[in-house]
Amino acid sequence: MIVRELEEIVELRLKRRAARHGRSMEEEVREILCNAIRDEQGPQIGLGSRIAAHFEGKGLDTDLPELRGIEARSASFGE
Repeated sequence: MIVRELEEIVELRLKRRAARHGRSMEEEVREILCNAIRDEQGPQIGLGSRIAAHFEGKGLDTDLPELRGIEARSASFGE
């Protein structure tokens, strides 16, 4: 694939982006194109669902009193 008439600023920014990711400009463009196509496939997962998936299987090791029927109190700062 050959891309003609690419603005200089676009090429410069692609080179910088590729360098940040430790890739050649060709690899960076390939990754951008693959991500663009991937994003079009199927329904998008919402932010809440992504957050829930990130924390799935993780939890607290200790009981929190307010979760066990004890009313939460305001913080006391030595007054």
